[in-house]
Amino acid sequence: MTSFTTHLECSRCQEDFPLEQIQQVCKSDGGPLLVRYDLRRVRDSIMSEALRKRPETLWRYRELLPMSGEDSVSLGEAMTPLNVAPRLGAELDIPGLLIKDEGLLPTGTFKARGAAVGVTRAAELGVKTLALPTAGNAGAAWAAYGARAGIRVVVVMPETTPDVIIRETSAYGADVYLVAGSIANAGALVKKACAARGWYDASTLREPYRIEGKKTMGFELAEQLGWRLPDVIVYPTGGGVGLIGMWKAFDELRAIAWLDQKPTRFVVVQAEGCAPIVRAFLDGRPESEPWSDPRTFAAGIRVPKALGDFIVLKALRETRGTAVAVTEVEIADSMRSVGVAEGMLVCPEGGAAIAGTAKLRRDGWIREDEEVVIFNTGTGLKYAEFLQGEGARHLAANGLPDE
Repeated sequence: MTSFTTHLECSRCQEDFPLEQIQQVCKSDGGPLLVRYDLRRVRDSIMSEALRKRPETLWRYRELLPMSGEDSVSLGEAMTPLNVAPRLGAELDIPGLLIKDEGLLPTGTFKARGAAVGVTRAAELGVKTLALPTAGNAGAAWAAYGARAGIRVVVVMPETTPDVIIRETSAYGADVYLVAGSIANAGALVKKACAARGWYDASTLREPYRIEGKKTMGFELAEQLGWRLPDVIVYPTGGGVGLIGMWKAFDELRAIAWLDQKPTRFVVVQAEGCAPIVRAFLDGRPESEPWSDPRTFAAGIRVPKALGDFIVLKALRETRGTAVAVTEVEIADSMRSVGVAEGMLVCPEGGAAIAGTAKLRRDGWIREDEEVVIFNTGTGLKYAEFLQGEGARHLAANGLPDE
């Protein structure tokens, strides 16, 4: 397979690094590294029509993925549906509402995208053991793909992580450790262990390839809309890798002339109990301050300080986007609303995105005539204890009621 990758580039200082060696973050300033491609060669080598003959998986975009060989570590990453949501749209007064449902990927969340590409590159680089902290589903995804590749995976989680995710991660054979505190505490332990033991640090944005898997959300969305973008993209944000990835994906698609110049406005949604990026955006700061005592049952967005927050904030400002925080009650109510209205069981993070969309429509930031895409980042089945429903009722002796 022809590779179009050229180098790694620091997202802060733009220093270049070679692809052939294991790289974590910039050696000069600690900035996350981004994969760069020879986009002119990509443009001259493939037309978008060629995708029609390829399997509908994330690997269909291989010219803009960083693998150096033919083999990928895959569990069958099918394109996820972009569902029209007419009844929920009517409730929110957004007729052009769409939901991209990432819960149908392997391991049940969008984390499979980053793990598939990240583990593929780790295997190519000869990694034997990798470690990462997780606030939710990333650990499970990397454990699954690590098992597929024969790589040992060590995962450190806050002890408040939902039990089903802890059990799932262990079921893939990962070494799982629980710690008091937040993902920041877990991340500090992982960083120390990787430095001491020579493990590959697969923490969010501490390796360059997770983002390359996440950016395929942007490729898929553009293709599903006929190589155009919606007016607004609403994204529940913890580490922010998916938003950064989509922003990068759209730039790459424009560079190879597959996408027009119509802008899309990004929206970050966080929980009121952990909203560092929202606070930084509203205060006009270039990056966030660590959030003390982060609290929300939406575990995936319970991230007190994201390494790539400055990139997220830049994307928001350059796309004329915004950031909004929502309450726990709003998240839970939105999970139930989309279930009843559309038959979709969304995760708490997806519920947060729906709640944020509703708030922005009420405030007039989103207009009635705009096309809005909400990302549901995982299946609600992993969060059964948080589902809002009346439950089953016992039948009376005379059977079902008449009404």
